[in-house]
Amino acid sequence: MTGLTSIKNIGFIGLGIMGQSMAGHLLAAGYQVNVYNRTKSKADGLVAKGATWFNTPGEVAAESSLIITMVGFPSDVEEVYFGENGIIASANKAILIDMTTSSPSLARKIAAEASKKGLAFLDAPVSGGDIGARDAKLTIMVGGEQADFEHVLPILQKLGTSIVLQGGVGMGQHTKMCNQIVIASTIMGVAEGLSYAKKIGLDPAVVLQSIGGGAASGFQLNVLGAKMIVGDYAPGFYVEHFIKDLKIALAEAEQMQLHLPGLALAKSLFDKMTDLGLQRNGTQGIFQIYLD
Repeated sequence: MTGLTSIKNIGFIGLGIMGQSMAGHLLAAGYQVNVYNRTKSKADGLVAKGATWFNTPGEVAAESSLIITMVGFPSDVEEVYFGENGIIASANKAILIDMTTSSPSLARKIAAEASKKGLAFLDAPVSGGDIGARDAKLTIMVGGEQADFEHVLPILQKLGTSIVLQGGVGMGQHTKMCNQIVIASTIMGVAEGLSYAKKIGLDPAVVLQSIGGGAASGFQLNVLGAKMIVGDYAPGFYVEHFIKDLKIALAEAEQMQLHLPGLALAKSLFDKMTDLGLQRNGTQGIFQIYLD
C-alpha cells in the first residue's frame, strides 16, 4: 500500500474468547478502539473502559484507520468483509488485518478486493488461545507486504511476543495450518499417554510431574494435559473451531497431494466429539473420547 496512513484509531470486530482480551490490550495502550460484535453485550466491558460501539462492521471501518477482525469461521470473515454494511465497502485509506484462522484463498480474495480500493490487507492468524490473548503473548503469523507489516508491527506487539512475516498474502494462514497440524497429533498423543497412565493404575498427575519436564514437555502436555487430568474441559479454544481449521488444512494438503495420516485421524476423533455434542468444549476435551 503506497502512502501508508497514520493509525489514529483501531477498529476491532469480533469480541469472543480471544478478541475481548486483544481489544482490551489496545485500549489499555491508549488507542481509540472502535468495536463491533454480533452479540452487543460482549462489548459492554470494553465500552465501559472507553471503547466506542458501532452497529455494523462497515460503521467501524468508516471511522478507523486500522481494522482488525477476529471472528469464528471463514463464512463470518466473508460476511464482515463483503456482506451488507461490510468492511470493504466502507473503509477509507485503511489497513485491514484478519486475525481469524481462515483459508489462504479467502485471504487472497480479500487482498484483491481491498487493493481495488487502495486498502492494504494482512492475514495474521494467531496461536496461544485464551491464555496467550489474555497475557498478550500470542504467536502472530503474518502474510502481506513488508511495508504494511512494518507499519502495524508496533500495534501487533501489544498483542503478541512472536510476530513473523511469513511471505505474501495467504502465507500467514498457511503457517497457521502448520501450527494446527502439529497440535492435532500432539494433543491426540497427550490424551493417549494419559489414558495409558490411568488404565495401568498410575496417578496421571504424578506421571505429568515426570514427563512434563522431559522430551515430551510442551503446552499441550503441561497445560492442556493438566486440564485433562482434572476434567476441566472449559474452552480456551473451541473444538468446533479446531475442526474448521483441520478441514482447511486437509483441503490444502489434498490440493498439494500431501498425505497427512495423523491429521486425518485427529480430525476423525474431533468429529466424534461433535457427534457426542461436545463441540463447544476446549480441545483438551479429546481426552473424553478415551475415557471408559
